[in-house]
Amino acid sequence: MLHDVPQNPPTLGADLRALRKARGLTLTDMAEALERSVGWLSQVERDKSEPTISDLRQIAQVLDVPMSMLFGQSSAPAHEQGYIVRAGARRPMGGSDEGLVEELLSPDLTDDFEMVHSTFAPRSEMQMPATRPTQEVGYVVEGKLNLRIGAQEFSVGPGDSFRIRGEEYHWSNPHDEPCVAIWVIAPPVY
Repeated sequence: MLHDVPQNPPTLGADLRALRKARGLTLTDMAEALERSVGWLSQVERDKSEPTISDLRQIAQVLDVPMSMLFGQSSAPAHEQGYIVRAGARRPMGGSDEGLVEELLSPDLTDDFEMVHSTFAPRSEMQMPATRPTQEVGYVVEGKLNLRIGAQEFSVGPGDSFRIRGEEYHWSNPHDEPCVAIWVIAPPVY
């Protein structure tokens, strides 16, 4: 047999629990931020209760993720859920305000890490440097990217990889071609 059906396919509740934990929030912390009961939130995370669109909007705001991250758990055929992410079925993450388009390559957000496909538009730049409590490794597939990690400046291109460990970082693509990179981030932040 070529495939097995996962015992517990990824769900919205599992993704919410993973995102909440990745941000160091307890059920109580998040329930208070949402002005909801711990019981209600627990039922949502266990897929016993279905949140409304308004609830999802609030949850996305508290978790600091785009609403698009809270959709698409079941886009794969049942036998592929939790195992395969098809190229046309990647979940978008974040906006493209800075010229960065990100898609989740991981089947869901329940692992100890996440894998992200990032496309940096030509002549784009991160608006503000960021610091995340993560370890990240990136691999440039095509194009070039300028990075500042801590106080160090780097230019990376196809085949190059880099690591960021809880340091402030900033990226820019001052070139005329897009840059495509694959990132592995632990723990998951999206």
